[in-house]
Amino acid sequence: MLLNLIVIGLAIALMPLTLIAFILILSSAQGVRKGLAFILGWMACLVAVIAGVVLATGGTPPAPNTAPSTTAVVIKALLGLLLIGVGLRQRRRMGRPRKQPAWMARLDHLSYFAATGLGIFLQPWSLVAAGAATVVQADLSKAGDWLALVLFCLLATSAFLTMELYAAFAPEAAGARLENVRKWIDTHTDQAIVVLSLVVGAWLLGDSLYLIVSHAQ
Repeated sequence: MLLNLIVIGLAIALMPLTLIAFILILSSAQGVRKGLAFILGWMACLVAVIAGVVLATGGTPPAPNTAPSTTAVVIKALLGLLLIGVGLRQRRRMGRPRKQPAWMARLDHLSYFAATGLGIFLQPWSLVAAGAATVVQADLSKAGDWLALVLFCLLATSAFLTMELYAAFAPEAAGARLENVRKWIDTHTDQAIVVLSLVVGAWLLGDSLYLIVSHAQ
């Protein structure tokens, strides 16, 4: 479970669209405060998803070869296939002009409440769902599993936390460097989506197939 959550958490943290949006929020008026509001909404959403899964399982992983455990594995496999499909589709579209989402043009006038909502709205839900399907395996009687859940939330938020702290303690240097980062990400968005989608999709599909085969023996 831990390795899966690390892979998924890092993929969530590196999604280019959310990184660009967060950098634009930081560069707006009162950007640091709006960035904090975004992070709170983002983190609250992740915690709510994990809490919902834990409440559903009672903090105890379902036994192998039962309907709940099989369903979780199948969901992960389907999400893996979905991500692979996204990666292949994006690869075919590379080089085509991309239209900037309309909401990005309004980030400079974002309220704190809207920034919090954007942290929820911009969740990469396919990856969050994969994380939720993985959390089904969590055994909350073990301290290691608690730490794995905390690590997942921190990893998924790590890029935002790093930029937020940088902008808070070195605002002048952060402004210029983050703008360069944004431009670099913007020119490599297609490649990033292709790589992340294919790698994480293949990982989820391979891990799910391994579990299905090993349980069948």
